[in-house]
Amino acid sequence: MDEVILDTDVFSFLLRQEDTRASIYRPHILDRIVVISYVTIGELYFWAEGKKWQAERLRLMEETIRATTVVRYDLDVCRTYARLKSALRNPSGSHKVIGDNDLWIAACAVRHGLPLITHNRRHFEGIPGLNIICQAPQL
Repeated sequence: MDEVILDTDVFSFLLRQEDTRASIYRPHILDRIVVISYVTIGELYFWAEGKKWQAERLRLMEETIRATTVVRYDLDVCRTYARLKSALRNPSGSHKVIGDNDLWIAACAVRHGLPLITHNRRHFEGIPGLNIICQAPQL
């Protein structure tokens, strides 16, 4: 059984039953092991805190998290993050700016050789070694 890692946005689509975007990503996770990064969990709790989620919604989120495999940080993930961040700089000193949380999620995917399912292609384009699955319309 293959594994795929979900970006926080796709995980949140699947978490919110009423979000119609979930249906376009379900075929990509069918019969696969769903993996998320520790960073995604932090982002989810940040959203929950900011939006003052009630206990029932938090319980559902935590139940859904427990049903996934979580990539935790380790030295190899940290080394991959550093290698990717360095690779995104070009010799002239300019660089492609990718948010740190997105880069950490990408590092988890690259380190473990997992395709990343995201709805934010532009957040991840150009990251060396990252296989992106995205169903968002290209602009």
